[in-house]
Amino acid sequence: MSEFDAATAAVQAAVDAGARYADARVMHRSYESMAARNGEIEELTQHESTGLGVRALVGSSWGFYAVPELSDAAARDAGRRAARIAAASARVPGPPVDLTPAEAVTATWASECRIDPLGVPLSNKGDLLVRATTTMREHGADLAEGLYQIWDTAKWFVSSEGHRIDQRIRECGGGISATSIGDGETQRRSYPSYRGQYGTTGWELVESLDLAAHAARIADESRALLTAPACPAGETDLILGGEQLALQIHESVGHAIELDRILGWEAAFAGTSWLDLAQLGSLRYGSELMNITIDPTIPGALGSFGFDDEGSPAVKRDAVREGRWVGVLAGRDSAAVAGLDYGGSVRSDGWARLPMVRMTNVGLEPGPHTLEEIISETDDGVLMDLNRSWSIDDKRLNFQFGCEIGWEVKRGRRGRMLRNPTYTGIGPLFWRSMDMLSSETTAWGTPNCGKGQPGQTGHTGHPAAPARFRNVRVGVSA
Repeated sequence: MSEFDAATAAVQAAVDAGARYADARVMHRSYESMAARNGEIEELTQHESTGLGVRALVGSSWGFYAVPELSDAAARDAGRRAARIAAASARVPGPPVDLTPAEAVTATWASECRIDPLGVPLSNKGDLLVRATTTMREHGADLAEGLYQIWDTAKWFVSSEGHRIDQRIRECGGGISATSIGDGETQRRSYPSYRGQYGTTGWELVESLDLAAHAARIADESRALLTAPACPAGETDLILGGEQLALQIHESVGHAIELDRILGWEAAFAGTSWLDLAQLGSLRYGSELMNITIDPTIPGALGSFGFDDEGSPAVKRDAVREGRWVGVLAGRDSAAVAGLDYGGSVRSDGWARLPMVRMTNVGLEPGPHTLEEIISETDDGVLMDLNRSWSIDDKRLNFQFGCEIGWEVKRGRRGRMLRNPTYTGIGPLFWRSMDMLSSETTAWGTPNCGKGQPGQTGHTGHPAAPARFRNVRVGVSA
């Protein structure tokens, strides 16, 4: 039985069982990862998974059911069960649920991929990690680690409204880290970020990172941090590197603009949101330099796709324009409840999980400056880069972040290295203090965004560039 036939059978069975709307996704995913430590391969993981998940809407309630097989009988049974679950939930009705209008689409989409990552010999991939971690050890790292991950996902989507969409999304990436241990002190440096860099692209992304070429530098910096002075405490101008700013966007903007959190439908792991839907279009989120977009169309970025898991096409939208909050991440049901006319941000991490509102590529549009210009115009400040720790409250409002490395900035020059740099703030006040933003943008990939119960891991992208924030509290230790 073909994947489309299985999805079609599940949808028809759900409708026959009383659903007023139903959709089904067949997914096949191959995953591979390899980890090296101190010049030796420590772990290789390879697995595949195939199955079908069905959603059914009865009254104001959703039902979901998933099966790990694609036979006609299993598909139809899954559709009926999804409808029965929805009907059982509808016995205790909630507010009316409608779906924003959608045009039925028949389409095929695939992410860009020049070098199939699963086709690269394991020996080549292992040699890359061994070479990089060996170099870090030779340069003094006590612990040298390297990792890559690969996902190859095929999806077939059918809805009772007539959608028929298949997609293939290949994702990969990797990174390295060096840890040095001193007298009562442990320091880590990572490249290209604390979790690696990832995208919807082929092995050419990993090759472009040139991990081995950066191994000596990050090992040397991890050793140097052991004796570097601690980041001073107080209020000062803060310059954030693009990788750290990507996490700042993720935590204090991306999660906050998820409409299910704003509506109170979702609170697991990352909490709800401080945003009030009545202020959409008027709230001052940040300075006029703050232009945040929701854009799943960016080639190669980790949050990119052709269609979300409701069949909505990828479309670029504004979330914040010149500092004003103007858009949200939404699904067809949450958007309808909120009186909006768009969804497009619903995904699941597999066939056995219910699709939910997730970040796509949520990032800052480039500014008019360069990092060197920002430094040269800063009389007294701290430059921080690469995330080390993060903490934010369950409204996505009050936060404290730590970075791997910092530098003093004095009279327009980058000065001595600083260890254990931290900063803290309140989301909208922090973003309103941004007064310089670089044009040197990278779409950072985050492959480990957690949400939901049962938990799901989302893949998101965050275009970001270095920026300056005025009068920020730094050097916080508790």
